[in-house]
Amino acid sequence: MGLGLLGRGVGDARYLAEQGAELIVTDLKTEEQLATSLAELSAFKNISYRLGEHALEDFRNRDLIVKAAGVPLDSEFIAAAKEAGIPVRMSADLFMELSNIPTIGVTGTRGKSTVAYMVHAILKEAGKPVVLGGNVRGVSTLALLDEVTPEHTAVLELDSWQCQGLAEAALSPQVAVFTTFMHDHMNYYRQARERVAQMNLSDSERAQAESSAYHDDIGAYLADKANIFLYQDPDDTLVLGRQCAPTIIDAFGENIVSNISIADEATLPEEWVLKLPGVHNRYNAGLALAAARAYGIEDSVSRKALESFTGVPGRLQLIAEKKGVKIYNDTNATTPEATLAALEAISDGTKNVVLIMGGADKGLDMNKLLLEIPNYTKRVILLSGTGTSRVLEFLTGASVFGELAPAVEEAFFAAENGDVILFSPAFASFGMFKNEYDRGDQFNALIQKKA
Repeated sequence: MGLGLLGRGVGDARYLAEQGAELIVTDLKTEEQLATSLAELSAFKNISYRLGEHALEDFRNRDLIVKAAGVPLDSEFIAAAKEAGIPVRMSADLFMELSNIPTIGVTGTRGKSTVAYMVHAILKEAGKPVVLGGNVRGVSTLALLDEVTPEHTAVLELDSWQCQGLAEAALSPQVAVFTTFMHDHMNYYRQARERVAQMNLSDSERAQAESSAYHDDIGAYLADKANIFLYQDPDDTLVLGRQCAPTIIDAFGENIVSNISIADEATLPEEWVLKLPGVHNRYNAGLALAAARAYGIEDSVSRKALESFTGVPGRLQLIAEKKGVKIYNDTNATTPEATLAALEAISDGTKNVVLIMGGADKGLDMNKLLLEIPNYTKRVILLSGTGTSRVLEFLTGASVFGELAPAVEEAFFAAENGDVILFSPAFASFGMFKNEYDRGDQFNALIQKKA
C-alpha cells in the first residue's frame, strides 16, 4: 500500500516479487505519476496494480499488508484488513522480526538522519558487518534481508510512521536513540484528529479512539515515536538527547525499562574536531557516541569515524563554492528549527547569508525563525506555497518565485565574495516538487550549471 517515488516502496515490492509472492501494489497516485517507479517493476508478472485509488476487496483476501509511511491511521482499507485478521506491517519492523539481528534505531524530529549515518560510520570503522536502512532514500529495508547474516547489525533511521509499525509488531531496537522532539507533521496528526471527530462513533468507541492520544496532535506524534523504546528489554539502552529527555521521561518514565543514557554536545570531547559546522552537529555526534558506547565500541574508533564524517546529502551539505560564495543544500530542513540551526551553523555574524526558503505549510510555529532571520541574512528569497503565503508579510523585501530556477538566479545576483547561499526551506515540498529529495536534486542540478 503506497509505492511512492523514493525507491523504498519499489525495492520492497521487487523483493517480495522475487520471493514469489502474488503481489498487488495499490497507490493513490496515477500510472502517469508513478511512471518511473513502475518501469523498475515492469519485468515482474506476479505483480498487479490498482492505481489512482484503493479498493476494499484488495485488502480482504491477502496474507499480508505492507503499508508505506504516511498512510492515515484510521484508513478504512487498513481497518478492513484488520477486521479480516490480516497482519498489517511496515518494512522496517518486518525486517527486524525476520532478520532477528541486533538493531540500533534512531528517531527524533531533527537529527535522526545525521545520527543514523554517524552510527553506521562508527560501526563500519569498527569493522563490524552493518547495514543502514529505514527512512533512507532509495534503500528497501526488506531487501536488506538478502544481505544480512547473524553477525550483522542494522542501523535504522525511523520516522514517526515507521515507529507506528513497531507498535504493530511489539518490537523495539536493542539500542534506541531519540534525538530531539519538536512540533512536526502536525498536518498529518491534525487531519487524523479531525477524522476521528467526524466519525459516527458511540461514546465508548470515541473514548477508545481518543485514548490513543490522536485527539492531541503533538501527543499523537510523541506517542508514535515512543514505540522506539516502549518494547525494549531491561538489558537494552535508550539514548535520549538532552533537548527531549525531560519531555520523554515525564511522559513515559514509568514505562521505560531499559537503561537510559542522556547525551548532547557536551558528551563529545572538546578536542574532537568535526568537519560538519554547527553546535547541532556536535549534539548529533554526542548522541552517536553514546550509542556506540552502549554497543561496546571504543572511543578511539568513534573519534576516527566522527572526525572524518562529511555529512548526509541534503542536510546542510556544502555542494559548491563559486566565486567565493559557499552554497549549501539543506533541502531536508522542513521545520523552522532546522532552518534556524543551519543559519546559526554557517553564519559568520555579518549577515552574509542569502537564504532561499518557503514551501507548503505544515502548521508549525514560525515565530522564532522569523524573528531571527534578519540577524543572519542579507537577502531572503521565497518559493511560493501555502507556508510562504503565511509568513510573507513578516519578511520585508523578500522576493517570491513560482519556480526554483529564477530563485537561484536571484540568489547568485545578491551574493558576493564571502557570502553564503543557503537553500533551507523550513517548509514541506508539496506542490512545486515531488518530495524534498526532488527539491534538493533540482537545486543541485541548477548549481552545477552555474559557471
